[in-house]
This record gives sequence, C-alpha cells and structure tokens, in this order.
Amino acid sequence: MNSPYTRCPVVTGIGVIAPNGPNTEAFWKATKEGISVVDMVTREGCEHLPLKVAGEVRDFDPTELIEERFLVQTDRFTHFAMAAANLALDDALLGRADYNRSPFAVGVVTAAGSGGGEFGQRELQHLWGQGSRHVGPYQSIAWFYAASTGQISIRGGFKGPCGVVASDEAGGLDALAHAGRTIRRGTDAVVVGAAEAPLAPYSVVCQLGYEDLSRCEEPDRAYRPFTDAACGFVPAEGGAMLVVEERDAAVDRGSRPRAVVAGHAATFTGAARWEASREGLARAIGSALADAGCAPEEVDVVFADALGVLAADRAEALALADALGPHATRVPVTAPKTGIGRAYCGAPVLDIAAAVLSMEGSVVPPTPNVVDVNVDLDVVTGKSRSADLQTALVLSRGLMGSNSALVLRRCEKSPS
Repeated sequence: MNSPYTRCPVVTGIGVIAPNGPNTEAFWKATKEGISVVDMVTREGCEHLPLKVAGEVRDFDPTELIEERFLVQTDRFTHFAMAAANLALDDALLGRADYNRSPFAVGVVTAAGSGGGEFGQRELQHLWGQGSRHVGPYQSIAWFYAASTGQISIRGGFKGPCGVVASDEAGGLDALAHAGRTIRRGTDAVVVGAAEAPLAPYSVVCQLGYEDLSRCEEPDRAYRPFTDAACGFVPAEGGAMLVVEERDAAVDRGSRPRAVVAGHAATFTGAARWEASREGLARAIGSALADAGCAPEEVDVVFADALGVLAADRAEALALADALGPHATRVPVTAPKTGIGRAYCGAPVLDIAAAVLSMEGSVVPPTPNVVDVNVDLDVVTGKSRSADLQTALVLSRGLMGSNSALVLRRCEKSPS
C-alpha cells in the first residue's frame, strides 16, 4: 500500500441526472451550448404555490434503471443518486468483477439536504387520510438524508468506508474532499456525490421560507447572478455521482484518471450573512489552493457559487479578488447552473462534473440567461470559450452559512 502522502485521489467516472440531460453526454452537450431548461413548475400539487420556476428532471423513468425492490424502498432523490452512480461506475469501468474480489476497498459518500420529501409526504397523507395501517415500513428510511448512501452501498455490495456529509449546499464539495481523504487513508475507490428532489409540494413549502428563493415567473429572468437584475436563485432537482479512485490502482486495472482531487477547504460564516461570506469564502479559497500547492495565477477557470442575490454575488466577487489578487479579473468565471437551477447539494457536484469535462474539452461553458454583468469578474456569457484548462476552482456556499472551495487538476494521459 502506498503511503497517505503518495496516494493520489482521481476522478475516473462521472454519472449525471440533470434537468438538461438524463445522462452525462446530454448534460455536457447542453451545458457546453449554454442551453437553458429552467422553466415553469409542472409537478403535481405545486400549481398554486408561490414558486413558479424551477429546474425539473423530466426525461427520467426510474423503472428502466432501478430494480423494483429498491424503487419501493426509496424516494426520488435516491432514484437519481442510484441511477447516476450506475452511470459513474460504468464510465469508470468499475464492474462487479473488480470490487467483488475486495468489497471492503470501495466506499460510498453522499451529501444531502432535505432528504426524501416526496416519499414522506405520500406516507403522511396515507397516515392522516387512511390510518397507520396504510403507512409502509419504508417510511422509516426513505426520507432519511442517509438513504442514498445506504441504498447505493447495499445495491452495489460496497463494504468500504461509507458516510453522509451534512454541511448545507457546500456539502457537495465537502463530500468529494472526504472521499479524497478516504482514498489517501487506504481505500481504493469511493462512489461519491449528491442528488436532490426538492420539488414535491411538501418540499416546496419548506423552501418558501428562504428569502433568497426567486419568485420571478419568467424563466429567462428568474436566475441572473452577477447582474443588477438578480432576484434570487431557482431550485432544481437532480445531481451527479462520481467514482474517485487511487490513481495507481485505477491505472493498474485499466481505468482512465480524468482529474486529480488536488485541494479543498471549508469555513462557516452563518446563515444568510452574505457580507461575512466574503471573508469565509476567501479563506476557503486560499486554504484550498495551499492544500493543492497551487498559486492563484495557476487557476484557469472558476465555477462560481452564483447565488443570484446582489449582496451574495458581490461578496463572492470580492472573495475571489481577495484570494486570487489581480488574477481574479483575468480568469474565466462561469456558472452553468443558471441554465438548470441550483440542485442544493447536487449543484456543486454538477459543477465538478462540468469542470472535469471542461478541462478535457478545453472549453469554458457559458452562464445562461446572464447579461450585463455588474461585478469585476470575467464572467463567460453568451457562448462557450476555448481555453487551455489545467486547473479548475469550484466554489459553493450554503444558505445556512457553509463555504467550500475545491481545486481540481487535469490528469496527464500517462500519469507518472
């Protein structure tokens, strides 16, 4: 076994279930082209609620992807996670023949926000409308924020270190960092990521207390960060799962390392204290760069948090200036999530997927629906931009005050 100081965590597989695509290829094509799919909410029971615009996953049939015995036990957010995990495992060429020989060498880590609201709502309706005998036994587990980790590990037979990160939206980045540390401690592979399903009526009502939620009823105007027209964020469902492996182990079995999980740091500055998030996010960026051994001028692209709130967007721009210095005005900044919405914990994992694909394709995807940027950043709008990308910085903040920064490095085709 390599020492913790030489074991290198790399992304080898990507699986995406998103509003702009039911798989990674469709997601990347739409993301690269800057296609916006943010639209009017159509989910049953949400018609009369104040939230009118969101990012819905509409081309997803779980019965085609997941066995019935798992479907009846799980909520939509876990369906997304399980389907994305399958895509990621296939992409990494990590099959049962690989991990059956050593099931304790594969772990699972997910991040979660609200858990299984749709399943929970249905069972509570049964309770109040028909009585306790009509509530299924899986109510006790399907709503739980740890359900996706549990079901992915059970379904796959993964017996390595498993966990759930609960650090608000930033948990999507923190989960990947946790997976990287797990790899350095000796585990060969970790299935990691996050998916959310926050568009059931019960879940939507819970979100209505967020002052930063966009109430705009025009899809192309509802989510416009870094502009004077910013009016909040648009929620979304979906997410992504990744396979992270120890680089040498991945190469030995014939898999392709795609990006190094190079550095990470996190801070906490308190709920909705957006001005304070400047200092916290800048500290996270600086510490993540130090962890990666990366100078500010080496950052080739930034995937921004892009909340869509004037104070929060200004704080993010200033945090980048604080952490990157003069380079902050020169490095391309993008936020593809404006075309699909913010999938809470799933949002930064989708950004990670886009960052890896961007480095591989030497292209920075645009920020849909955003025009007339009001911050001193080089925000990529309109169409994609070609660029030689070796290092990506991914940022995330949570509504409750978490700040996180992750540094990814592009892998050479023949790692040493």
